[in-house]
Amino acid sequence: MLPQHLTLFDPFEHMRFGRQICFLCGTNITEDQEVTVFPEWLMEEYAFAEKALRLLDQSVVQFKDLKIPCCRRCQEQYLQPLEEQVQEAQKKGVAGLRALDEKLLFQWMGKMFYGTLITELIREQDPLIKPEYAVSEQPKMLLKFQAFFKVLQSLRVPMVFPDFIPSSIFVVDVDASAEPERFEYRDELSTMMFSLRMDNTLIICCLLDNGMIKQAMRRVWTEVEPRQLQPIQAAEFSARVFYAGYLLNVIPDYLLRTVKPQDEYVVMDSLIDDVTNVIFNPWQNSSYAKLLSMAWANWGISQEQILQNPQEPLSMLFTPQGEFIEFPQIPEQEK
Repeated sequence: MLPQHLTLFDPFEHMRFGRQICFLCGTNITEDQEVTVFPEWLMEEYAFAEKALRLLDQSVVQFKDLKIPCCRRCQEQYLQPLEEQVQEAQKKGVAGLRALDEKLLFQWMGKMFYGTLITELIREQDPLIKPEYAVSEQPKMLLKFQAFFKVLQSLRVPMVFPDFIPSSIFVVDVDASAEPERFEYRDELSTMMFSLRMDNTLIICCLLDNGMIKQAMRRVWTEVEPRQLQPIQAAEFSARVFYAGYLLNVIPDYLLRTVKPQDEYVVMDSLIDDVTNVIFNPWQNSSYAKLLSMAWANWGISQEQILQNPQEPLSMLFTPQGEFIEFPQIPEQEK
């Protein structure tokens, strides 16, 4: 029998979600053993603890009340050390978070995303209003989340990814000096996209793509990474990444190599279920423009303005010739 610290927990096998089950290791616990989904230091620093968040069942909770069951051992041995490392890196801004081990950043973002997901799954057992598309009733989505949780357990189980990182992570430098809010958050459960802006640091992440989105966007990222973007440019870059998440057409799966009793860590390999599938569905300017218009809502730029040239959607990042725009000119709002 394998030692506990090398044994993976699979809550999806029998849908073991509840207030008395540690989300990370599956230990039975009392309901007072829990942690906030968003770390307390982050809520305190950016003063969003009492801001409202609407869930799929249309209930509204404050960020501080979004909590997940977690045993004291997992809190003290795994989550608290992770938070301390990220908090220290965050104090150094963009440079600090870029220098952080990408695996740690994946774990940190992943814990917040998964905590939100767990909250949805628990609430579906007694919803305020039954969601139109309940997460627990979508087998494909559950398989995706199950695969994600395998690699997220690297939070607790010493785990090596031999030739991949499960996610695509972009740490973007934004000139946020004129922005009204210091903190912004967005997630998409279906595409497993997650983004946070903390002052001038924007982190955008696809949590389950084995880095395929970052590889596909390498030309754009090469231009963006060394620069500080204007907010409208950062919104466009974020829209591009989120749209790539919508287009992603494959779901990575993960296989554990045989673990021997004397092993000190586990090795996780990855495979794509159907290698005959195209990795990304075709890009459609109309669909992208709709997403971009939502990202540009603060600037009042409509989908029609974006598609004035249907073959070349409006961009604040690049000219039609592909050159980076150092000083973007924001078009006038439509009357």
